[in-house]
Amino acid sequence: MGGRLEAFYFAFGDVYVIADLPDNAAAAALSLTISASGVVSTTVTVLLTVEEADRAVKLSPQYRAPGQ
Repeated sequence: MGGRLEAFYFAFGDVYVIADLPDNAAAAALSLTISASGVVSTTVTVLLTVEEADRAVKLSPQYRAPGQ
């Protein structure tokens, strides 16, 4: 997928993998392929860089809570 494995951890009954992949589509494709085996299930958590978090804080999306 053009990425690299950063870390691999075992926990009580779980495995955690930290990988640096080129983009979200590559991460989704890898997750879908692994999950399709039926042997394991995956959850992908996209991490933000400090710069991405700073940009997000400066954005002001319009939002109205349901029922309001």
